Amino acid sequence: MPPSVQTRRLPRAGTRAGRDVLAGAGLASMNIPQLLGYAHIAGMPPVTGLYTALAPALLFALLGSSRHLVVAADSGTAALVAGAVSNLAAPASARYAALAGMVALLAAAMLLVSRLFRLGFVADFLSRTVLVGFLTGVGLQVAIAMLGGMLAVPSVHRMPLLQLFEVLGQLPRAGAGTALLAAAVAAAVLLGRRLAPRWPLALAAVVASMAASAAFDFAAHGITVLGPVPGGLPRLGWPAVGWRDALALLPTAASCVVLIIAQSSATARSSALRRGEAHDANGDLLGLAAANAGAALTGSFVVNGSPTQTAMAEAAGARSQRAQLSFAAVAAAVLLFLAGTLQYLPHCVLAAVVFTIALRMVDLRGLAEIRRESPGEFALALLTALAVVTVGVETGILLAVALSLLRHVRHSYRPHTVLLVRGAGGEWIGQTVASGATVEPGIAVYRFGADLFYANDARFCDELRALAAQADPPLRAVVVDAAAITDLDFSAARSLRALIDEFERGGPRLAFGRVSDGLRADMERHGIAARLGREHLHASLHAALADARAAVP
Repeated sequence: MPPSVQTRRLPRAGTRAGRDVLAGAGLASMNIPQLLGYAHIAGMPPVTGLYTALAPALLFALLGSSRHLVVAADSGTAALVAGAVSNLAAPASARYAALAGMVALLAAAMLLVSRLFRLGFVADFLSRTVLVGFLTGVGLQVAIAMLGGMLAVPSVHRMPLLQLFEVLGQLPRAGAGTALLAAAVAAAVLLGRRLAPRWPLALAAVVASMAASAAFDFAAHGITVLGPVPGGLPRLGWPAVGWRDALALLPTAASCVVLIIAQSSATARSSALRRGEAHDANGDLLGLAAANAGAALTGSFVVNGSPTQTAMAEAAGARSQRAQLSFAAVAAAVLLFLAGTLQYLPHCVLAAVVFTIALRMVDLRGLAEIRRESPGEFALALLTALAVVTVGVETGILLAVALSLLRHVRHSYRPHTVLLVRGAGGEWIGQTVASGATVEPGIAVYRFGADLFYANDARFCDELRALAAQADPPLRAVVVDAAAITDLDFSAARSLRALIDEFERGGPRLAFGRVSDGLRADMERHGIAARLGREHLHASLHAALADARAAVP
């Protein structure tokens, strides 16, 4: 390579690296308070939130395929962990931390299996509609859970609605100083997010509250603080959990894996598309598995590819995983040199930071877009959010997956069907099947908008029977536009053969147009091609119409 080319390229590479390092430092300044908050959501000691920015981030940067995805603690998976593990141990206890670590280890194993079997496509089965509803429900649940801490009001209930009623009933006993401090921090973070989104105002509010706490001894004035926080890097260790507890945590780990795959894949894919880059969902699974194994072995909890943190990194100028390595270096420096200052952090300030995180998860704009474009899907999103708030996060994610699959099955079960006619300019125009519209006297063109299988074959056959019975003048031929039919199962083949036999005894001739090679192979295998006649299966709609015209005198 000519020296002139080298001298032109090296500075650009060095500039990009420097920009990524600065972006990672900027991400750390904005994200460290959030990591403490995510640990609080998960029921873990606050310092474990910083642990998620070390080994998990490093391992994903080395083994993951995405150049932009930021992997660390995340609110959705943190809420899943808290919802299940809090039923087995007291939050922030040693046993609780071990159980949370086992959830991360089980999730890592499941993600590795998913990578081996190339199950990255599973992310496509959690629709954006129900994902918006799920995260909105999680946001509402977390926001309600933080009200007690922001007001210094104890809460014993775990169900969000009961927590809300309990806190509202104790408002007269709320701590005035605690409430004012929490409100000030929440307002500063929310206003800063709107007016100066690139400024680390959350960090500034946390640092200011710690400085004031140390100077004025908040603990002596009734404002509780974290107290001594262990410093230094995390120690390596296997989660001390028995096999019975591990089996009990399997559903929780599976729920986390579903959310991890769906959320990480969607985030990495959108980042790659914006830059015209390729996205390898299965490649990311290896990095996510390693990241969760790293979290488990360093005393932390489940990590995820975070949409908010990825967006923050991109806004700060990050263009590669070097930014996440820089972020990890800053988190390590905080643990080594500044952990002692965290003891002055008031509990209400941490609750206020978590409260602002929860409000960001309530995606009102996304819900409004869904409602405007698809009222039916809006109802699904609201149902998912309501399930999370009323019956819990783990049940909510399972319901989200079920609703996504049901929505897909419903579209296949009730596909769009139309009769095609020619417009004034010769283009094809769809009319309702009930209209009985014909493209020519005695000839109808029927389009079925999905694969034929056991759940929708009755509709296909019933509509063709009704079309033939109600036509006036009678139909001599029906052309089936099979462009959307790529597959035919055993049940649908039996129903179609019965329809062909019925029409041969007294009905219109059937011809199929735009038959793909795969559909033709299915028709051959199920005996439909022989029963109907191979000469009535055509690759184009034009040829099928010519075939139909031969049946009309």
